[in-house]
Amino acid sequence: MALRSVKAPTSIPPGLIVSSSVINKPQSLRFASKPTASLAVRSNLKLKPASPRAAKFRCSASSSSALTPQLRDTLEKLVNSEKVVLFMKGTRDFPMCGFSNTVVQILKSLNVPFEDVNILENEMVRQGLKEYSSWPTFPQLYIDGEFFGGCDITLEAFQSGELQEAVEKAMCS
Repeated sequence: MALRSVKAPTSIPPGLIVSSSVINKPQSLRFASKPTASLAVRSNLKLKPASPRAAKFRCSASSSSALTPQLRDTLEKLVNSEKVVLFMKGTRDFPMCGFSNTVVQILKSLNVPFEDVNILENEMVRQGLKEYSSWPTFPQLYIDGEFFGGCDITLEAFQSGELQEAVEKAMCS
């Protein structure tokens, strides 16, 4: 049996976190420059490392929303970039969670062309998407620009045939 090497995913350095809440509120990151809506689907947002002084205040509560107007525009462009978009942990070729892998396998079994977006590459996208969709977990499947569901909903829709109908309808529109 031949072994193949797999490129390990990159991680976000711990110095990038500026603040987070004590009660599991989203972490916020500081951008090196303001994010723009013209980000490519697979681009990483440039992040500025936190100053040593800011690191002392990691536990301060933040009531601000992770979903800025610029991030909302970016997410809308991502969601509408293809007929089927999957926001997931990892990539279609290297899923980093069982739920993401399940949805990838379902889409592959239906021969659905889809765009995969690795939410582990950018914490701002990850937290903003939770607010954008009003759905707290990943993966998140979007069909024809509309939130379809997470793993459980996608699996149930696949088993009932509803997913295939939704995908076929989107591909024909």
